[in-house]
Amino acid sequence: MRPFKVLGIQHIAIGGEDKNRLEKFWVELMGLEKTGSFSSERENVDEDILRLGKGLHAVEVDIMQPFDPEKSPRVHEPKLNHIGLWIDDLPGAMEWLTQQGVRFTPGGIRKGAAGYDICFIHPKGNEQFPLCSEGVLVELIQAPQEIVEALGGR
Repeated sequence: MRPFKVLGIQHIAIGGEDKNRLEKFWVELMGLEKTGSFSSERENVDEDILRLGKGLHAVEVDIMQPFDPEKSPRVHEPKLNHIGLWIDDLPGAMEWLTQQGVRFTPGGIRKGAAGYDICFIHPKGNEQFPLCSEGVLVELIQAPQEIVEALGGR
């Protein structure tokens, strides 16, 4: 039996060569609110954190550009870079999914751009861990208690 529950979408991440062009569309034209930013040369990302909606049901839209478009990770390819899912028990989810043969990216559980504990399911499997998200990078995010309660977690 699965020891965790996916509660909902926490964020989507959209990459591009020029974050200013993404901001023009998502903030100026579509009206999303900029709530923060994050940059890491090690992770090759310069991103702004936007919010769609309000309260516990708000969804982040992260707009990202690479520091170096030739380096990995290539946060601008594909343009819909990844989807982030609220999880009610992140360590339990990672342990159970690993036992099922799911491949995770290197780095394990760590603090993400928004300050929550996160990990990533690899978009491609390998011999040791053949199960994957079939081409889509998936970020699992430990939901804070108020999200767990609001969205019906365990």
